[in-house]
Amino acid sequence: MSDPFGRFHRREVRARLAALEAEVQEQRQLSRRVAELTDLVTDLLVPLSQRDHLGVEEIVERYRASV
Repeated sequence: MSDPFGRFHRREVRARLAALEAEVQEQRQLSRRVAELTDLVTDLLVPLSQRDHLGVEEIVERYRASV
């Protein structure tokens, strides 16, 4: 005897799997963005500590061009 709820259950599982895959992709994008911003802040620390305003402007311009 077949399970009358089996088909419904499989659809739910597939839908949940698709939602989880989308969430994982979103999390990857957010992690990449955090890494990019961390790199930017790290790159800015030395010029800022040395009061190198031209160096800061150069780093910010490179960042803006990459976004």
